[in-house]
Amino acid sequence: MTAAVAGTGSKTPTGEPGETARLRQLHVVRHQPHAGGSPAGGSHGGGSPAAGQSVPAVVLVHGSLDRGTSFARVVRRLDDLTVITYDRRGYHRSRDAGVARDLSEHVADLLAVVGAGPAVVVGHSLGGDVAIAAAIESPGTIRAVGAYEPPLPWFDWWPNRSRGTLQGEDPGSFAEGFFRRMVGDAAWERLPEATRGERRADGPALVAELLAIRVDAPPFDIERLTVPAVLARGSLSVPHHRRASEVLATAIPGAELVEISGAGHGAHLTHPDAFATFVRRVVALGTTP
Repeated sequence: MTAAVAGTGSKTPTGEPGETARLRQLHVVRHQPHAGGSPAGGSHGGGSPAAGQSVPAVVLVHGSLDRGTSFARVVRRLDDLTVITYDRRGYHRSRDAGVARDLSEHVADLLAVVGAGPAVVVGHSLGGDVAIAAAIESPGTIRAVGAYEPPLPWFDWWPNRSRGTLQGEDPGSFAEGFFRRMVGDAAWERLPEATRGERRADGPALVAELLAIRVDAPPFDIERLTVPAVLARGSLSVPHHRRASEVLATAIPGAELVEISGAGHGAHLTHPDAFATFVRRVVALGTTP
């Protein structure tokens, strides 16, 4: 069963007034467990909690120029769990919320979605940065965190555009170029014109968050992370994406590093079984008796 819990007025959010206001700005969907739903198997150390254990909700955080529905194939493979997806501020059905000017706004939105918890959060690409920063800020509500190839542009080895060139970009044209670079020209050409327009409309959010994360110092202190963490990467991803996951896994005591064989950066789309197993590993680490 799937139900919209914010952004559509179908359910009144709970929590502090600030959290409620944020939730009302976002399109959030809660996917309830299906009766008889069974966990999918996998080869990356996943697994399901034993009977009698308290299982947290799973919040999936999408990356740049993406939206919550991109996790649909993964969600179907987690149908025994409560899974929450949402469009981040400035994207798709949360576009009316305006763009976020720094990572802390995305973190505040995620913590509003998590609410009183408990939850585990798993982010793809820039969503991984948001998930890690939120877990650092609120270890009481977030029990474990997962991040698939989170960008680390504050390191000198990360290929970087200057803030100046980004600021001069036309957002719609930049969004199209970004999509073509990440997914391919053929994929863009196959999109209906209306869908291309939707992607271009997400350009302001894309440019704003890429500007916000191009900073000289890390936007979060990884040494403050106290909850279990799983980093993941694809075996076919570009070197700097692969390196980012390894760098964080090395820096976080006790962190695990998962590799999805045959996958690139878009593993949640191309390898949903393996991505779901990665999510289940995070759930297992965040589950308490």
